[in-house]
Amino acid sequence: MLAGAALGAAAIQTLHAQAKPLAFNVAEITIKDQEGYSKEYLPVITKAILDAGGKFIARGGKTISYEGAPPSPRVVIVQFDNLEKVQALYDSAAFKSATAMGDKYATQRIFGVEGVGQ
Repeated sequence: MLAGAALGAAAIQTLHAQAKPLAFNVAEITIKDQEGYSKEYLPVITKAILDAGGKFIARGGKTISYEGAPPSPRVVIVQFDNLEKVQALYDSAAFKSATAMGDKYATQRIFGVEGVGQ
């Protein structure tokens, strides 16, 4: 009986070790044309992100700078299951099309970051 419990615990530990950490898509945005950004770009980029499995964590709320250069006026953080899913978003035609449109209305710094293991 102890051997079975030990084997089960080892299997669970192995599965946890193989699980990929969450990943985050981070965007710092300076809006040049609020109306165009809100009406044309936001619906398209939001759909691309949601269709790729993203979950919005922060979306343009208040930011506070504690050290170093302040962030852009708008910060967006989106959670994904893993970094490969963030990369798939970046590589998707929907994302490329949306960001090309967004470039008319805002300047953006966008990157992906892997979270800590679980």
